[in-house]
Parts: sequence; structure tokens; C-alpha cells
Amino acid sequence: PAGEAWGKKYAFSTFSSLFHLVCSLETGKNRRLKQAKEEAQAEIEQYRLQREKEFKAKEAAALGSHGSCTTEVEKETQEKMSVIQQNFQKNREVVLSQLLSLVCDIKPEIHVNYRING
Repeated sequence: PAGEAWGKKYAFSTFSSLFHLVCSLETGKNRRLKQAKEEAQAEIEQYRLQREKEFKAKEAAALGSHGSCTTEVEKETQEKMSVIQQNFQKNREVVLSQLLSLVCDIKPEIHVNYRING
């Protein structure tokens, strides 16, 4: 019986130490996996940024003259809008007075197509 108890204690302590060893190995493995995942994500992000930068450079090279055309068109549009606004402000009163005089100047006349039955 004493040897049996010692054997059980030895088996339990061996099992316990193996269990702790496996747990620590799994924890280390999980930590390494997490670190590897983070490193991979950092590399992916760096690669994505590099490719995006290259794409922007190629896009700028391909559309370089197009970009200046766009700014030219926008500038011309702004100039034309400015001229239209100035003309509107200048002619506004004249047009409104002409419109009001036409609307308010009523001349009652019989329409040429009206027939008097009688």
C-alpha cells in the first residue's frame, strides 16, 4: 500500500508536470502564431501601400496632361460664370421693368377670331 500510494503520487505529479508543460507549449505556440499573424498583416499593409503609391505614380504619369486640362476647364468655367453673374446683375432691373410694363399694360381688344353671332 505504501508503494502504491507513492506510485499514485508519482504518476499524478508526472501527469501534472506534463499537463503544465503542454499548457505552456500551447501558450507559447499561440503567442508565436499571434505574433506571426501581426507581422504578416504589417507586411501586407506595407505591400499594399507600396503598390498604391506605384499606382498613383503611374496614374499621374498617364493623366498628367489631363489633370492640367481639368484645371484649365474649371478656370474657364469660373470665368464664364463670373461674366454671366455680372451680366445678370447689370441687366436685371431693365428686364424686370420691361416685363412688368408688358404685364401691366393692358389693352382690351376683341380677338380677330372672335365672331359675334347676331
